[in-house]
Amino acid sequence: MAESNAHDPHERVNGNVDQTVTSTASDAAALAADTDVGARNPPHGQGLLIAAVALLWSLFQIYYASNLPFLFTELTGINMTLNSDMARAIHLAFAMFLAATAFPLFKTGPRDYIPWYDWLLAVVSVCVCLYLVVFQSSIAERAGLPIPSDLVMSAIGLVVLLIATYRSLGLPLCVVAGVFLVYVFFGDRDFIPEVIQWKGASFGKAMWHFWMQTEGVFGVALGVSASMVFLFVLFGALLEKAGAGNYFIEVSFSLMGHFRGGPAKAAVVSSAMTGLISGSSIANTVTTGTFTIPLMKRVGFPAEKAGAVEVASSTNGQLTPPVMGAAAFLMVEYVGISYLDVGKHALLPAVISYIALVYIVHLEAMKLNLQGLPRRGEAKPLVQRLLGVLLGFIIAAALALAIYYGLGWTKSVFGDATMWAMSALFIIAYLILLSIAARYPDLTADDPDAPLTELPDVGPTVRTGLHYLLPIIVLIWCLMIERFSPGLSAFWATVGMIFIVLTQRPLKAMFRAEGWPRASGI
Repeated sequence: MAESNAHDPHERVNGNVDQTVTSTASDAAALAADTDVGARNPPHGQGLLIAAVALLWSLFQIYYASNLPFLFTELTGINMTLNSDMARAIHLAFAMFLAATAFPLFKTGPRDYIPWYDWLLAVVSVCVCLYLVVFQSSIAERAGLPIPSDLVMSAIGLVVLLIATYRSLGLPLCVVAGVFLVYVFFGDRDFIPEVIQWKGASFGKAMWHFWMQTEGVFGVALGVSASMVFLFVLFGALLEKAGAGNYFIEVSFSLMGHFRGGPAKAAVVSSAMTGLISGSSIANTVTTGTFTIPLMKRVGFPAEKAGAVEVASSTNGQLTPPVMGAAAFLMVEYVGISYLDVGKHALLPAVISYIALVYIVHLEAMKLNLQGLPRRGEAKPLVQRLLGVLLGFIIAAALALAIYYGLGWTKSVFGDATMWAMSALFIIAYLILLSIAARYPDLTADDPDAPLTELPDVGPTVRTGLHYLLPIIVLIWCLMIERFSPGLSAFWATVGMIFIVLTQRPLKAMFRAEGWPRASGI
């Protein structure tokens, strides 16, 4: 916690943190790795290859979402733009290559090296996807009339896609896909209910529909992933790695920890704040649950209720704009409304759901007769605390109005130079907030199993990470003021986040007069 860290980073632990500090966190990290990135960690060249491909994928998505293709085309005279069909095929090629190399095919499969059959699947996956890019013109000329190579590539593509789905998401989704494939080919058979029977499709027609045009695998869902979802996930991941996730947990705990069942209420608030930057309920649960579930158990919550509170809070994080789950982006494409409208309509349900969760937690704490944790220093009078809460709401409302009206005013003043002006304002605000944060020690992930006797002050905790809010403001400004597309808005927010990731450590060291560190990463 920030105030504890301001005096002694290990004060809460009553001494040095022993090896038990990492037990809960490592278990959660292993679970997250197994779910999100396959938990395969081969050494040396193979591991570097996986990381390099993931980095190249990220760079490709940033390039595709930006205006750089048009700029390079104008400067070089060579067409360097990508249409949506090519982008979808390349996007899926990256995804299936990483699925084959990072996710073991079987639960007992090797995790310290990539076996030969996974290399084979990876290469085949890339080939069947890039087939659509290399032969795009000829495929368009023979629309609806597949040649044998089209059918072979389509069939192999569906098989390796099902294998990638199985190894990354499990068997149930493959079973669902298999049921629909049976319905496509055998829709006229007697075992199909009469009310949904149809004449069925030939192999050639089905393969062309599934793989060779944009109504099957390369349809709307994949287009949404390639144009929007990836950039928002990358933006949230950069925020988390930069320290914003831990910052939100610390802030919520300092705000809510003194109430009845404080850690449980902090879990709800931290999940809501983490939901701002993460559209994944699994990532939200692992990020916040590692810290909040053990604390809830220590203050008296049963293990089942502690887990239920965390899961409910993290699942609702998918509703919290501006970075929401993939369903929000699918709504944009299928329903035909803007992402800004989706975010506006999601805000109220998200707020209501979290208010309801806080109230439910309060009722459970009352039933269990749980007390909050004491704060450092003397308790403030009730009137002063209420005034503090009111001041917080006023400041939040003022910031919201400043973002909408203040930044909107800059567009009318600066015109075409608005982006340059906003970039300058971003850098100035970043330097000011980072200089404030440099006055306090960096927040570190606390040991949830260590003794906890008091809470830190809210002020020092909040001031250590205010600069993390700037990329979120950039994202909101691009969506609401500039009216950029979701993909382009996520691009500019990601650029701002990359700038923060690369500069926050050396700039903090400079503000603290510690010298320039060798590594300026996260």
